[in-house]
Amino acid sequence: MVRVKPFAALRPPRELVTEVAAPPYDVLNSAEAKAMAGEKSLLHITKPEIDFDPMLSDHDPKVYEKAVENFRSWQRRGWLVRDPKPCYYVYAQTMDGRTQYGIVLCAHTDDYASGAIKKHELTRRDKEDDRMIHVRIQNANIEPVFFSYKDNPELTEIVATAAAGTPEYSFTDENGFGHRFWVIDDDAAIARISSVFKGEVPAFYVADGHHRTAAAARVGAEKRAQNPRHTGEEEYNWFMAVCFPESQLRIIDYNRVVRDLAGMDAETFLSRLSEDFEVECMGAEAYRPSGLHNFSMYLEGRWYSLTARPGRYDDSDPIGVLDVTVLSSLVLDKLLGIKDLRTDKRIDFVGGIRGLSELAGRVDSGEMKVAFALYPVSMGQLTDIADSGMIMPPKTTWFEPKLRSGLAVHTLD
Repeated sequence: MVRVKPFAALRPPRELVTEVAAPPYDVLNSAEAKAMAGEKSLLHITKPEIDFDPMLSDHDPKVYEKAVENFRSWQRRGWLVRDPKPCYYVYAQTMDGRTQYGIVLCAHTDDYASGAIKKHELTRRDKEDDRMIHVRIQNANIEPVFFSYKDNPELTEIVATAAAGTPEYSFTDENGFGHRFWVIDDDAAIARISSVFKGEVPAFYVADGHHRTAAAARVGAEKRAQNPRHTGEEEYNWFMAVCFPESQLRIIDYNRVVRDLAGMDAETFLSRLSEDFEVECMGAEAYRPSGLHNFSMYLEGRWYSLTARPGRYDDSDPIGVLDVTVLSSLVLDKLLGIKDLRTDKRIDFVGGIRGLSELAGRVDSGEMKVAFALYPVSMGQLTDIADSGMIMPPKTTWFEPKLRSGLAVHTLD
């Protein structure tokens, strides 16, 4: 079973929340963040390179120093204020008329080490190192990770009771997504939440934030090694997460764009594709995949339907059945020579929230040669793979809406 606890969050005053709250650090590039960030935006803490002109690399030591300076400044100015006692929080997000309700809490690093916090993707060491530096220098989890858990009726009831009250925060972001936030400060409710997780929730599943989770665990291990009086209850053993019941979450497509056709012209490429796919030209109007093993491709101003031929995939294999695996095996590797999705610079990835027009635009601009849209995986596939200890290919899942950063911060002391 998982261990959780409440925490006394640093949070913006209600009247400042829309000025402080910001998208996660990894969904905006530096130029986009600089254009978006107002005076009080958390982006000055999570992407402090935007405070330099000309802009510095986000790995520059001066940028890390600026992050610490800004975090202290936000607290000193009262833009982030600590709650008077440890609490749990409820965070609701609404997109396209669908609302998901998460519990904001602290999870234990030992559960990551033991496998009770289950992952479905590999991490990159360089990205882990970057997030670890931010946690270490700030002595805080500035942004939460995004977990799911198997539905639990009692937790659902507790959350519903909290959400029946007036929210502490309620606003709509620049994408039109709704965000509401409640504080659970009742001692009996707090004790019950801790008890239900400890007794009835066997695992968390990392939905989004594999690098932040790994970084938090590494910082916890580092601080443990430095503390001869370590007990396992110190605040550095815990890190901030927002945890949603599995049934409320939806995964959307995570698509691919490629810079070249590995020396082939379009006609040759289409001919080679027909060896493993039924290829149908759909014309200039955008085409979205209709189901598992059907792909959308954009090439030279036209959309194509690609349907994998029988025998080209293994539906009995939890990894082999995934369309990211089918595309990687039959197209990216076999035809285009892209063997490592995590390091090859010829490929890039586009979250489905940006729409098919983003794929066409990157090809039409000349930056990319071909684009592929995939049918999204299901939550059931994700949890089955995580439970089995297997790993999905890189860039398989895209969750939306993204957690807004700045609604709560967890400090490690």
